[in-house]
Amino acid sequence: MKRPSLDAVRGFDRAVYVVALGQLVNVFGSGLVYPFATVHFHLEVGIGLSVVGLGLGARSVTTAVGTGVGGYIADAVGRKPVMVASMALTAVALAAFAFVPELAVTVPPKLAATTGVSRLGVAFVGVCVVSGAVVGLYTPAASAMTADLTGDAERDRGYALLKFANNVGFGAGVVVGGIVYSVANVAVFLLDGATSAVVAAILLLFVPAVHGGSGTGEDGDGEADAGAASDSSLSRWWAAATRPRVLALAAINVGFAAMYAQMQTTVPVVAKEGLGLTAAQLGTLFVLNPLTIVLLQIPLVDAVSGWRRTRGLAVSAALWGLSMVVAWGADVGAAPVLVGVALVGGHLVCRTLGEILHSPLASSLMSSLGTAGERGTQLSVLEIAKRLGMGLGAFLGGVFFDYGYSGVWWGILVAVCLLMVVALLGFERSVSAEENGALGDAAVAD
Repeated sequence: MKRPSLDAVRGFDRAVYVVALGQLVNVFGSGLVYPFATVHFHLEVGIGLSVVGLGLGARSVTTAVGTGVGGYIADAVGRKPVMVASMALTAVALAAFAFVPELAVTVPPKLAATTGVSRLGVAFVGVCVVSGAVVGLYTPAASAMTADLTGDAERDRGYALLKFANNVGFGAGVVVGGIVYSVANVAVFLLDGATSAVVAAILLLFVPAVHGGSGTGEDGDGEADAGAASDSSLSRWWAAATRPRVLALAAINVGFAAMYAQMQTTVPVVAKEGLGLTAAQLGTLFVLNPLTIVLLQIPLVDAVSGWRRTRGLAVSAALWGLSMVVAWGADVGAAPVLVGVALVGGHLVCRTLGEILHSPLASSLMSSLGTAGERGTQLSVLEIAKRLGMGLGAFLGGVFFDYGYSGVWWGILVAVCLLMVVALLGFERSVSAEENGALGDAAVAD
């Protein structure tokens, strides 16, 4: 394991830092509204909670669809046009949340009567659907551009830089959003849209047109990339998206995403209902997640650079498994409350260490499984798998908890983590040392 140093954040192409800055600004906007959207539209606007849930669920579905489309277009026409267009459209779509009552007036009464949802509810769901679709376009293009602009030796660190920017932006957004919402609640939605507009301008002005990984322009460095773009078609997209190794890694990512979902569903239930923590105490405890990421994301990924990515992911899965064992202990409720709180804290730290390794290594590994002209598509498959896994993890966790089988659920999650370790070590046999990110002595040993 390498000794971490400040060199971990140096040496990238300037555009990588620009994309990271854009990520920070964009996610800052998301943080502004994240804690308040449900509260605002249910309690302030008066939309039924079930309809709010329907809108947010529909947004997740259209985001997944947009992700697939974004990956295809990013490979067909280039990363930058997709990123700029996505952020420009997102600016309008997110700002529209501030005008849901006004948009409701334009909803035909017959449509509301047919769906059984109020005109306000229809307007809200409509904005959710549109915003999800245009937001989804961005992620695969940005991930593919990061891969295009980084070599194998620095790609893991490049994705770690994006993850770091995400968490700094989101944490700052939540803090600022609380202040803004208390003064002018609708303003958080307008600011969320404005941050996307700022990102669109930053990308348009300071990021090069990249296609096929050259970083020198939309035509790349030769006829191969130009030919890849010109030959782009749905059949080509399907071939890239359904390669056996791509689907195998995506399937493993479903398991990782199911673990992510527990932080939003089952773990808060254990902390609030099982341990009796207040909302403020729970929020303070959960700060361990972004704090650990900000402190350790780049140093830890830099420290394992040169490892085979599959082995780093196997360590990540083991850490996730340990975190579920610790959460299981907190859920049992036999220990004193302070011990239970310590166990939840231990769960958060363990799962965050697993998260730190998982996100950049999985993206780097997926980006190496095909040609540069297929990266957008294949990274979109990874993102869609993540959304599927989070949905399944949240739903199944809720079912097991509702029926009083939480202990069984924790056992299932631990077993899934062990299966992921085995699957990753088996998957390692299908990738070369170069694809797997093995450098230096590790590559020689291979």
